[in-house]
Amino acid sequence: MTNNLDALLTALYVKIDDEIGGTRWLGRPPQLTDSELVTLAVAQALLGFTSESRWLRFVGSRLGAMFPYVPRRPGWNKRLRAALPLVKRAIRLLAVDTDFWFDNHWIIDSTLVECGRSRPTVKRSDMAGWAGYGYCASHSRFFWGLRLFLVCTPTGMPILWALANPKLDEREVLSAMLDREPHLVTDRPSLLVIADKGFASKEFEADLAFRGAELLRPSFKREKKRRGESLLKSVRQLIESVNDTLKGQLDLERHGGRTFEGVAVRVAQRILAMAAAIWHNHKTGQSVIRSLIAYDH
Repeated sequence: MTNNLDALLTALYVKIDDEIGGTRWLGRPPQLTDSELVTLAVAQALLGFTSESRWLRFVGSRLGAMFPYVPRRPGWNKRLRAALPLVKRAIRLLAVDTDFWFDNHWIIDSTLVECGRSRPTVKRSDMAGWAGYGYCASHSRFFWGLRLFLVCTPTGMPILWALANPKLDEREVLSAMLDREPHLVTDRPSLLVIADKGFASKEFEADLAFRGAELLRPSFKREKKRRGESLLKSVRQLIESVNDTLKGQLDLERHGGRTFEGVAVRVAQRILAMAAAIWHNHKTGQSVIRSLIAYDH
């Protein structure tokens, strides 16, 4: 089967339009449908356009045959921010449509989503009250912004995700995510949750055990070696590679959002792009499931 950007966009558009492309009953129908909007959002992330002006010029000159109408920048920005619920549904739709959805191994990690650096930006930003100061151990620096919490399968298919203030405890955020959809854990017997030392807590492990899941994490120096710890080195590489896909290939750190809605939809846009690539690679029988090489040009 064909495995290129045109094939992915066509398959994605058909999937979204058939499943969740709702009918509008009031007012004039938009020239750019919701299904087309989400498909274009995925293409923008895959092609690495962080500038919306450049992206809209590119669509007009190179993708006009597939998308005859695209609004100008203000209209695009407004439509994209309003499409956050639809993007969330599309992520879940693609995840459920793969065998990875039933995987009983989950990988959990959090990564920074910087929203500003200068002090004046922090004072004037509309993100005040949502974003905050935090410390990133992997980069050995402080930052101002949010943390992206991602629960995914070893292939990188997103199961759950959330944006939270970096001052919040990672275990509390994850517990709140699981509380919103408890059936995701109960539907997977013997679920193994793989995390780093930041999620270490007797209370948190007891909470997971109550839900029917087991936590696998590295042990501290004062602890005995935990069961299955020898497998964590290769799994840790999987976690880092998922973050690298979002940051290195999908430009997560260059999201360009200035409000909470703007940041949230741009983060969701990149998660959807990764999910779409995994979904299409799975459907077309590719050997490397999370590869974006066929879609980034």
